[in-house]
Amino acid sequence: MSEWDAWVGRSETAEDTVDHGRMAALAATLDRSLADCAPDGALPPLWHWTQFQAWVPASAIGPDGHPKRGGFLPPVHDLPRRMFAGGRLGFPGQLFPGERIVRTSTITKVSEKTGSTGQLVFVTVRHVIEGPRGVAITEEHDIVYRGLEGAAVKTAPPPPPLQAAATRRDVVPDPVLLFRYSALTANGHRIHYDRSYVTEVEGYPGLIVHGPLQATLMAGLAQQVAPGRRIASFSFRGLRPLFDLAPFAVLAVAGEGAVTLETRDAAGYPCMQAEAVMA
Repeated sequence: MSEWDAWVGRSETAEDTVDHGRMAALAATLDRSLADCAPDGALPPLWHWTQFQAWVPASAIGPDGHPKRGGFLPPVHDLPRRMFAGGRLGFPGQLFPGERIVRTSTITKVSEKTGSTGQLVFVTVRHVIEGPRGVAITEEHDIVYRGLEGAAVKTAPPPPPLQAAATRRDVVPDPVLLFRYSALTANGHRIHYDRSYVTEVEGYPGLIVHGPLQATLMAGLAQQVAPGRRIASFSFRGLRPLFDLAPFAVLAVAGEGAVTLETRDAAGYPCMQAEAVMA
């Protein structure tokens, strides 16, 4: 029996109200109009990450800016790096500003592996978000914990060429963008705004662009290249860290029933890949 087995099945609930102000603030942060992002007035896909904000007392914050470990998530104290590795989402319904919403979160899996950089612990959390018309969003959220040993960024072969049919949007990940997204998602993780911490403690070359921010940009581009359709499901996975040291590209290729997406750094390496199934 693994030491983590007791955490599987643990559940918690949270309540909130879909906030129009946070929607407008995220649209402004992404440098887009809210009318363009939400033409029917509904909460756009992946924007639910600005809801259910959890603000803990300052005394309950750990050295990395996250709440101290040992609450809902397993207390993986010996692996200080924590990353959003990926996720899978479904959108069976819609949510609108002013509606009361309830999120039920359950730990479905905890596994331990050894990789090229040492010990890794993976945690999968399933979220179900319900509104006045029933379930609106389902999500499986993958978190990975790892140690400080090993290189923060591994060498890699030359990046694959871009697809000729890809629609491209270039993004400048300046510290203001990262700070504003952190604030809107109540994310205190210091790797996104504290340059001395991320370079001197965690050993990365620059501030890290949030995985959820990359996913949100990809979902937005998917909607732009498939006008008149909506995202029915969305899956994404992180491949390598993306830093604020240079502009990066968000790329989309529209197919018959889905849009394939990725983010690439200035050197052309894929950092996150995704697929949006369109309805």
